[in-house]
Amino acid sequence: MFSGLLSDLVQNLKKLPGIGSKSAQRLAMHIINIEKEKALELADSIRETVESYTNCSICNMLSETDPCRFCSDRSRHQNLLCIVENTQDVYLIENTNEFKGRYFVLNDLLSPIDGIGPDEINYPRLLELVKSDSIDEVVLALNPSAEGESTISFLASQFEKLKVKVTRLSTGLPFGGDIEYTSSLTLGNAFKRRYSVKEK
Repeated sequence: MFSGLLSDLVQNLKKLPGIGSKSAQRLAMHIINIEKEKALELADSIRETVESYTNCSICNMLSETDPCRFCSDRSRHQNLLCIVENTQDVYLIENTNEFKGRYFVLNDLLSPIDGIGPDEINYPRLLELVKSDSIDEVVLALNPSAEGESTISFLASQFEKLKVKVTRLSTGLPFGGDIEYTSSLTLGNAFKRRYSVKEK
């Protein structure tokens, strides 16, 4: 339907989560139809944000500062570490006001079939953090999917060797569901009812 630069714009917009062909086409048409100044302002905002954000050297979350504001906040519980899949999960958990510890972002979940092993989820860096910072409890706040469960089992087995308490969110989160689509109330209750990964 579209050609040239407009077709390229549509294809790039389709790379965004939740954006299909029709939505990408509508967005592309909207962008080229609005005042050029507004369209370029949007482009500048995207460029500046992408160039300004980097991974925190401590917790690996995307941040404008290094270390990020959570790692820099000494009022947070320094011996309590919440492990999440991505940066968005950090902000979702913060919105519950139930967790006052630190974070670590894996950026992926274990999936051997896709070639994603311990190195790809930054496990060596996570292990060093747990060892060097005297972490007492690790909270595994990962999606209850097949990959999430596999990652939880792996991390739990590794941390229990270090005598670190390992807990996970309550199963109020449905299997196969995503933290991203969970309400703050449900997520907050899951934190309150977190439990030990190791079965008694």
